[in-house]
Amino acid sequence: MQRILISLVTIMLISACNPNKLDVDVSGVNIEPVKCLRLDEDLFAMDLKTFDEKTEKLKFNYGSFYEHYLMNLFKNNGTKDSAYKGSVMSFINDKDIRGANSEVKKTYSSAVTNELTPQINECIKRFKYHFPKRKLPVKFITCISGWNYAAAYSDTCLVVGLDMYLGGDCIYYQMLQLPQFRTRFMNKNYILPDLMRAWLITEFDNTNPTNTLLNHTIFYGKLFYSVNALMPKANDTLLLGYTSKQMQYCKEYEKKLWSYFAEKNRLYENNMKTVQELTAEGPFTGSISKECPPRIAMWVGLQIVRSYMKNNDVSLEQLMNEGDAQKILSKSKYRP
Repeated sequence: MQRILISLVTIMLISACNPNKLDVDVSGVNIEPVKCLRLDEDLFAMDLKTFDEKTEKLKFNYGSFYEHYLMNLFKNNGTKDSAYKGSVMSFINDKDIRGANSEVKKTYSSAVTNELTPQINECIKRFKYHFPKRKLPVKFITCISGWNYAAAYSDTCLVVGLDMYLGGDCIYYQMLQLPQFRTRFMNKNYILPDLMRAWLITEFDNTNPTNTLLNHTIFYGKLFYSVNALMPKANDTLLLGYTSKQMQYCKEYEKKLWSYFAEKNRLYENNMKTVQELTAEGPFTGSISKECPPRIAMWVGLQIVRSYMKNNDVSLEQLMNEGDAQKILSKSKYRP
């Protein structure tokens, strides 16, 4: 009995000494909370009779983002374009777009977006904690993207195309012939991690002139580590879009995966075909095996960066601003 008690105390002490390093206290961090603006609802409320009046309201409520939204959607000059009114009315009256909007209404009521908004604000608090000098989002906007994009960060606005999160069995995804490996994470569970990743990619782009597999591996490792910092309680299946089976593969074959990257100087390969094979979306990473998850370089990069942060006294800001991928690899002491 005494031996069992000692073991329990030991476990408790170990747990106390090893908290989640990323789960920082942000109770004292103050931000201007973003509110959810439903451009999808506002746009589909447009009609010919009050079109000009409602356009002015949209421009006031959404600022420059409304122009960018139109330009991206219709490939024209926004409200200044002579085809503006016709383009909008044609879009909102399109049979399939209206069908998608109906699905959005059913799936994303105000109650659902009201649950999501405080989660976004919590992530923004964590962003401010780690990156206190950077600008913060001022709006959270939902829209119908016409299946063009899922999540974006534009003009200090966090934007989600809700038509890209209607669930794997959505009839419109079948019509678009989207593969199952994509549609299985096109649901509301992935909105928050996708938004945070889109935001961070905008803040920290991958413009390092050293275009090697190592550079891409470390960049994505830093990116996913930072998403994890904004969502410290999220598990890796959610962060990476992997199934439990795929995560199990990574853990079971971690040593062999690292050997694959390290052998034959593959990490210093600058052939983009090789880089894309290991970073592109797909059902699996074919150059390794049909059981190996896609984008495996991102998972490997995350393990390296986690090891780097564990073995070095470095802030998240310093990590993201560190452009020397070799330095991160060397100082990570990553040896699975």
